Amino acid sequence: MTTDAQNTKQSWSGLFSAYTKTTTLRMFFLGFSAGLPLLLVLGTLGFWLREAGIDRTTIGYLSWIGLIYGLKWVWAPLVDRLQIPLLSTLLGRRRAWLLSAQLLVIGGLIGMSLSDPSKQVHMIAWFALLVAFGSATQDIALDAFRIESADTKLQGVLAAAYQTGYRFAMIWAGAGALWLAARAQESQANIYDAKGWQFAYLCMAASMSVGLITVFFSKENQFVEKEQLHSFKTWMRVAFLNPFADFIQRYQWQAILILGLIAVYRISDVVMGIMANPFYVDMGYTKDEVASVTKVFGVIMTLVGAFIGGGLTVRFGIHRILMLGAVLSAGSNILFSWLATRGHDVTGLIFVISADNLSSGIASAAFIAYLSSLTNISYSATQYALFSSMMLLIPKWLAGFSGLFVDSYGYQTFFMATAIIGLPVLILVWLVDRQASPPLMPQMEKSDS
Repeated sequence: MTTDAQNTKQSWSGLFSAYTKTTTLRMFFLGFSAGLPLLLVLGTLGFWLREAGIDRTTIGYLSWIGLIYGLKWVWAPLVDRLQIPLLSTLLGRRRAWLLSAQLLVIGGLIGMSLSDPSKQVHMIAWFALLVAFGSATQDIALDAFRIESADTKLQGVLAAAYQTGYRFAMIWAGAGALWLAARAQESQANIYDAKGWQFAYLCMAASMSVGLITVFFSKENQFVEKEQLHSFKTWMRVAFLNPFADFIQRYQWQAILILGLIAVYRISDVVMGIMANPFYVDMGYTKDEVASVTKVFGVIMTLVGAFIGGGLTVRFGIHRILMLGAVLSAGSNILFSWLATRGHDVTGLIFVISADNLSSGIASAAFIAYLSSLTNISYSATQYALFSSMMLLIPKWLAGFSGLFVDSYGYQTFFMATAIIGLPVLILVWLVDRQASPPLMPQMEKSDS
């Protein structure tokens, strides 16, 4: 009895220590840099576009900009193996790519800040595409940097720290951008004013300095493999073919099952999320209400969920929390269907956002830890990019039709449909838990109990 109590105390003490490591704290700040661009080309941009009078169908189609995140596996081998002249010599391969990607994001955000979608929606789209490309490239390098920073046992903790920084960035890119736009606009609160949004996006570009500073004060991992490739053919084989062949060789037929789960695990959240901000505008919520409830309080609930999810994966294993996250993610969308019948109901919004974001945090932490556990450290950037790309490709494509669906059937039916499409995920999690076991993965320790 005493021994069990002592082991439990040491276990929780070790968990707290893991969250305060330098590696973990560094991942928090890099997570902020990774989380900032996403809402600015999808969520917050949707609010801006809807307020500017852009129809929901067009907003849905413009969300296909997010498909670039689902295609990042195409150039991930370049990020994994290619040296950037001068920068790689000065900073190391991972840090050089991180810095370059962050500069692309900054340039794209500045371009968006100089545009007005009510007059130049095509310009917004092109600059948003540049931001998305830079952001996706940053994700590739950062995922590899994170995986190479610790062993499998700590991946859940690093995932939680990453998610925490990511969600703080989402508070700033969501609530912060809305608050800045509301304060800077010259017209009344409910009247569209491009100047407010332009000022907000310029501030977001400046906020990417958090990532730049963190990169400069980080150290390249010493055990990152440095290969001398003597021919283009050899480079193509090592950079492109080997990472994919390695995964198939390790899992064989089970790879299909695993990739299927990865492809649809977040489908409920991603498809629903595209229409969230247009929904808030159409329900009459003000920028300040949306900022305080969905972008601040909601993200705090996501942080709580991320910490819970990260801790639970350490204590109970990844697969069990994957199942919990899948159930909660699908179920919470039903609450949005209920909210659609309430009109302008701030209390109802608080309740729904609490449940939805808590569920999202738990699911995200478990899923990131699961993806990390699948990679071979020799091909960490390419393999993780493949996994995280597949996670977004089908959901983002389907989400492009979300505006058309809402225009045809309404918000209530739309939110209910996003819950239903999450049901097959439960079956896939169960099958993967039974069929695909961690011992098939070299250099990785079994983390499930």
